[in-house]
Amino acid sequence: MIAKLPLGSGGEFRYIAHMNITLPPEQQKWLEAQVAAGRFGSIDEALAVAVADLIAIGSDDLAWAKPYVDEARASVARGDVLPGDDYLNRLKAKLGALRSS
Repeated sequence: MIAKLPLGSGGEFRYIAHMNITLPPEQQKWLEAQVAAGRFGSIDEALAVAVADLIAIGSDDLAWAKPYVDEARASVARGDVLPGDDYLNRLKAKLGALRSS
């Protein structure tokens, strides 16, 4: 069955085929809560956004991340590193300072 459904708040429509799916109860409740909170106009819209995001993620070759990886590798090669425990201790100290202010 083909239906005309709104694509977003801009008044755009797309014709799509209807599909019946079964979700686990916790996923359905989460989707219903997102719609109730106004994040999506309908469960259909939320699922369409989720599928579109999965398609985008699946086609991302992560080329945008290469400069960051190259920078991190150069930093490690220079010895500009911090042991994990030291980093966590600094992070805990910063969080503690933020909580007490």
